[in-house]
Amino acid sequence: MTPTEVKEILARYGISPTKSRGQNFLLDERVADREVQGLGIGPEDEVLEVGPGLGILTERVLSLASRTICVELDPGVASYIRGRFGGRVDLIEGDALEVALPSFDLFISNIPYSISSPLIFRILEQDFRRAVVMVQKEFADRMAAKPGSDDYSRLSVSTYYRARCELMEHVPRSKFWPQPEVDSTIVRLEPRPPPFKVENERFFLHLVGLLFQHRRKKIGTVLKMTGQVKKGSLQPLPHVDRRVEELAPEMIGELADAICQANRL
Repeated sequence: MTPTEVKEILARYGISPTKSRGQNFLLDERVADREVQGLGIGPEDEVLEVGPGLGILTERVLSLASRTICVELDPGVASYIRGRFGGRVDLIEGDALEVALPSFDLFISNIPYSISSPLIFRILEQDFRRAVVMVQKEFADRMAAKPGSDDYSRLSVSTYYRARCELMEHVPRSKFWPQPEVDSTIVRLEPRPPPFKVENERFFLHLVGLLFQHRRKKIGTVLKMTGQVKKGSLQPLPHVDRRVEELAPEMIGELADAICQANRL
């Protein structure tokens, strides 16, 4: 698909791409082929796509999956998808961060940059087998980052805790229209049981977010200033003289368990 063809379709359906919705349409058919191939769709699979755009992924998914479900917020885009694919696609009109998501086996999306983080966190809470997503390169780097790197973050730990993460392919900004300001990366996620156990998962994930909000402060300082230890003593807790960016996810889990135990004493 060429930029001219995209513009003609958008004009026909009264669609004006907006930066706030992250509407940048993929032009390169070969990139779309590799995304769908990386998803590994079988004939019995139900596939969920968020933000189908002009259907560059949708048409490929339809030829392989038993059911294709699309979630689209823009009324003009939804009208185009409905007109192009008819009843072959189960179309849900609404915000992917708010609508009830149906069950699905596989997930695919060229995710609008504006919702990358909340959508990834929401999808990782679902029960599915595999996801292939395209996100901005910086975001992908944070998803796969290791302890000690500048990109290591709450997203890195949460992704590692929920899934295997593979950076598949770099995609230049020139492959889209309108052209975004940054390059993209295709990421494959395969959910798996957590690689380590924690006593209280909700508290562990809360602690991860809290510590990365103050990543430059020592962990003991953060725990004191946020009142995480009821008794006020940091003595029995591990890693309190280090910063969170130095800790592997397993070590943060160890700290979370120690805090839970200390607060019971």
